[in-house]
Amino acid sequence: MEWEADEKEVKAAGAELLPDGRRGLRIHGWEIESSNRSILTSLNLQSWEEKLETTHLPEMMFGDSCLVLKHVSSGTQIHFNAFDALLGWKKEALPPVEVPAAAHWKFRSKPFQQVILNYDYTFTTPYSGSETVETGSDSEEKNGCLKWEDCDEEINVVALASKKEPILFYDEVILYEDELADSGVSFLTVKVRVMPSCWFLLLRFWLRVDGALMRLRDTRVFCTFNEISNPVIIREICWRETTFKALASKGYPSDSASYNDPNIISQRLPIVFHNTQKLKIPDTL
Repeated sequence: MEWEADEKEVKAAGAELLPDGRRGLRIHGWEIESSNRSILTSLNLQSWEEKLETTHLPEMMFGDSCLVLKHVSSGTQIHFNAFDALLGWKKEALPPVEVPAAAHWKFRSKPFQQVILNYDYTFTTPYSGSETVETGSDSEEKNGCLKWEDCDEEINVVALASKKEPILFYDEVILYEDELADSGVSFLTVKVRVMPSCWFLLLRFWLRVDGALMRLRDTRVFCTFNEISNPVIIREICWRETTFKALASKGYPSDSASYNDPNIISQRLPIVFHNTQKLKIPDTL
């Protein structure tokens, strides 16, 4: 069900909805907009394959879908899109996850075809978002203008969840998804929530290779509206990963059906990487 904003609550918070049918709002110097589009056409997929120099892409590519958070006075944009995420997949180039022998045949497109999985067919990405800075009518890559710095601050997710504030805007944008030839699931999504005092988003990559591996890569990004002209953005990156075998050795279920919802089972997956950063946005760049 599509989120419907309460215009009275939006107005009371000093915000305004975006015009012309666009999804999002303007609030305290920020313009936040989401776009959910159809999957790419075969022609667009071919163009992406050429740009990414690959013949492998996820089954469902929502290449025109995106989430953009723009700090208007500085022109700083934090945005999330499938193309940049797949650039990260190409660059990281993880070795393919070994699938159970019984599932290996499912990756064939033709009977008796020999299957050689010599690439990361899970489309795992280290992507944590993109940043650009608008200068006049053009938009240029950050090129050192924006610098994330390691920090000790953390995002208090529990406090955020218990906030007694109305949600002015919410949306979920699916960037890509693949069912791994019916041998699991791989998807990348981003969810955003805007309240009168802050905005918060979760970029999530979730992977389950049935009988083999689970991988969860979460990026949480948070910004309060305390400093309108010079906001500070906190970004927390947490990667979790384990095998079905390791879970079974601890007495957890080993069937795939028990691991459909990453929200429920995330704490069973050990942390393999964690980093918290902040970005100070100057009034002008």
